Amino acid sequence: MKSKMPFPLSKDKSFYESLNDWIGDTLYDELTEKGFECRDEQIYMAFQIEQALKEKKVLFAEAGVGTGKTIAYLLPAIAYARYTGKPALISCADETLIDQLVKEDGDIRKISEALGLDIDVRLAKSRDQYLCLKRLEEAGNTIDEDYVDVVADELPEFVYGSGSLQSIFPYGERSDYPNLSDEEWKTVNFHPIQQCAACDVRNRCGQTIHRNHYRESVELVICSHDFYMEHIWTKESRKRQGQLPLLPEPSMIVFDEGHLLEYSAQRALTYEVQNSTLLNLLERIMVDGIRESTLQLMERLIDSHEAFFKLLDALADTTENERKAIEKTPELLAIGKEVVKISNALLEEFVFEGELYIIPAYDLRMVEEYLDQYIYSMDLFTSQNDAVDWLEGREGESTLVIMPRLVTDILREKLFSSNTPIVFSSATLSVGETFTYLADGLGIQDYLSFSVESPFDYDEVMEVFATDIEAGGKAKRALELLEDGEQTLILFKSERAMNHFKERVPSEWQDRIAFEGERELSSIVRDFQQKKVPVLCSYHLWEGLDIPQDALTRVIIYDLPLPPSDPLFDARRQHAKDPFREVDLPFMLLRLRQGAGRLIRTSADSGTVHLLLEGKEQEMKAEIESIFPVKMKMTV
Repeated sequence: MKSKMPFPLSKDKSFYESLNDWIGDTLYDELTEKGFECRDEQIYMAFQIEQALKEKKVLFAEAGVGTGKTIAYLLPAIAYARYTGKPALISCADETLIDQLVKEDGDIRKISEALGLDIDVRLAKSRDQYLCLKRLEEAGNTIDEDYVDVVADELPEFVYGSGSLQSIFPYGERSDYPNLSDEEWKTVNFHPIQQCAACDVRNRCGQTIHRNHYRESVELVICSHDFYMEHIWTKESRKRQGQLPLLPEPSMIVFDEGHLLEYSAQRALTYEVQNSTLLNLLERIMVDGIRESTLQLMERLIDSHEAFFKLLDALADTTENERKAIEKTPELLAIGKEVVKISNALLEEFVFEGELYIIPAYDLRMVEEYLDQYIYSMDLFTSQNDAVDWLEGREGESTLVIMPRLVTDILREKLFSSNTPIVFSSATLSVGETFTYLADGLGIQDYLSFSVESPFDYDEVMEVFATDIEAGGKAKRALELLEDGEQTLILFKSERAMNHFKERVPSEWQDRIAFEGERELSSIVRDFQQKKVPVLCSYHLWEGLDIPQDALTRVIIYDLPLPPSDPLFDARRQHAKDPFREVDLPFMLLRLRQGAGRLIRTSADSGTVHLLLEGKEQEMKAEIESIFPVKMKMTV
């Protein structure tokens, strides 16, 4: 059902002409009269988006900090959604930024109240952001920790009680459990091996209820880049299986912090094989009464799988990279092909086991689905094609990750070949005054673009200091800066780098510094904004974090955010004439501009940015200084 248009339509004007007039009247007059700043850059951006809607084109909308990008895309998005009867989809860099967008003092709430618009906005979060009732039940049987009982006790009555289905409401988001650490949450949230279609409690599952809720949206659906990419990759297969796509068909798409979309596309297209997952799944279906031939195949697969991972660990790169390169020896490839052969034979045996009804149907379905992916993944790994693969250590165990090098082609085919208007919004989309770096990585050939500067006078409100640090001295210098108690955000290039600093923080400082991962991130951000904690350490919040005025007056760049020397980026470097200039430097400068941009968010903000430079980082001062709107001051 369509919502009422925010402006009248007539036969004398097209929708786009009426939209243009409404945007001008709203931004120049109506919002200004209600206390909003009138910004020429914001108005220009909104008009450019209206043109992209009219031409149904891709638009790179690069607008500096303080432009008011969110309101600039929200106004045309709301009107276009109401005009077409299909929701506009806004995709954010990650789950934390979704919550930032819909917070009580956020832009959606502000324009809703200022314009008297009842905006229908619904959140569509990634599947791992929801509680899984099956995993919670398993955790209750295997984990002797209070948090499991607390989560179970907080479930709504309709989940296991006698409550009417009419009383069902959305529940079970990650943000509902702010005191759980990330490690605790990972024991009870959705995991890809779970088979929702075969689950006996799926109709009372929080994830299912949330999915049904946002699919009915007629105006705004907000999701993360990762989840949107998962939707793109799974859309056709879900339809073939008789399931609805993860997201509804949108009228238009806005990629907020759109420079990060390529990396989300890569993550969504990866296949993962963990050492313990296969073993755990096979063990749960080794029940009494199973046929001897099936049991023997499972035991052979377990032995071969363990031999494969033992050799994989031995052949993996010994550096501290999170993604470790793998030496593909003939022996490793032979074992990989053997596990594929055994797995295929086992799937055939499961056909007979299913007819005997000895193995619980849900467990059998879960193992069959996992084996299908396992076979496909191992085939990719052993076929020596153009896939990129690496080994990661996650939660104490090895994970093999395989990514087909088809991201650009698939994006071009499944996303950018449609007539859906698509807007990329960010303060950092161009490199060297061109959008080629981003467009080429995404497979976009035809697009509109513009770039407008920030309206702020940075010379008056911002200072940037670059400090040369002796090897191993970053932690000491950072702690010296923090002694004054100033509200400070410290940005790290990786979780490993952040944890390395954490180990060097004196015990008496623990209450003064909040680290990403200790509990739900948006709750940490709220405490920081309310000055309950003066220091926030993060490796994710390089973009999107919006903490104005004296709640954030200093940003410390602990490491330059250069991409790692790992198989994923090495694959991109292999296709570049000058890998550093074409891959490493553009990535680092885009991310650095974003990180420094956390400091000045409104005309009332001021503060300092400190870059701690060690070793080869000190050789890039000229490139670094080029991204800042003020002259960089060198210190020792």
